[in-house]
Amino acid sequence: MGMRWGRVLSIIWQAWSYSLLHCFLLTGWIVSCPISSMSAIMLSSKSVDRVPASIFAAFILLLIGPVLAHLLTPRLRLAETLPPIVLAQQVPSAFGDWREDVSVAQVLPDPTVQAQLDSLYSQVLTRTYVNSRGQHIMLTIAYGSDQNSEATAAHRPEFCYRAQGFVIQDLGLSRLSMQGHELTTRHLVGVLGNRVEPISYWVTLADKATLPGMGRKLSQIYYGLRGEIADGMLVRVSSISENQGEAFVLQSHFIQDMEAAMTPGFRARYFGS
Repeated sequence: MGMRWGRVLSIIWQAWSYSLLHCFLLTGWIVSCPISSMSAIMLSSKSVDRVPASIFAAFILLLIGPVLAHLLTPRLRLAETLPPIVLAQQVPSAFGDWREDVSVAQVLPDPTVQAQLDSLYSQVLTRTYVNSRGQHIMLTIAYGSDQNSEATAAHRPEFCYRAQGFVIQDLGLSRLSMQGHELTTRHLVGVLGNRVEPISYWVTLADKATLPGMGRKLSQIYYGLRGEIADGMLVRVSSISENQGEAFVLQSHFIQDMEAAMTPGFRARYFGS
C-alpha cells in the first residue's frame, strides 16, 4: 500500500462520485438546463421511478465514504504499545558457537544509500560474527516504527546492493524450522568483482514474519483494518563464499542459534511466530 487507508478511500470515493454523476447524466436521470434560463439540476418524478435501487445504495455509500475513510485510517502505533525494540540490547553478541568479531571494521554504505536508510529506520544494527572454525557471518537488522505502507516499510536488500554496484541473483525461497514455527527467507547472491556474497533475509510486521511482496501487503492490510500501525524490521544475514550451498546451510544454523539465544518475549518480533 503506497498510501494510508484514509487517502486511498478518499480517492476511491472521489472517483466514484464522478462516475456516478456521469452515469446519471448519460441515462437522463439528471437534466441540466442552461444557467441563462435560471434552471437547476433536477430529477423528474418519472425518472426517479426508473432509478435502480443499486444506484440509490451507491449514492448512500458515496455520502458516508468520508466517514468510513476517517474510521479506517490507522492510528494506533504498535511501537508505542508493545515492549520497545532495542536492537543493541536484545540481539546477543555471543550465542552458541558464535561471538561478535569486533576486529572487523564495518563498511558503511554509499552516502546516498545511507541517507535513505536514515529516513526509513529508527535503529540499525550491523555486526560481524565468527565461530570456532573462523567462519564469518554478517548480520544487519534495520528497525522502523511504521511498516504500513511501501513508502515507510523496510526496503528490499536487492535495491541497496544494486545501488552499490552488485549484480544480484534471486535464488528463491527457503523455509527454516524454528522454535515452534517455520520461517520463510529469501536467498540471494550478490556479486561485485571477485566478491561473492550469499544473502538470506526476511521482514517482520509486529510479530509476523513475511517477505516483501504479496505476503507483506496482506499483513499491511490486516493491521490497517484493525486500525494499527505495525512496527517491524528487515533482518539480513550474509557471508562471503563461492560455495553457495555451504554458505546457506551455515546461515540457517546461525539464524536458528540466534533465535534460541534470544529472550523468549522478543523472539516473535524478530523471527515471527
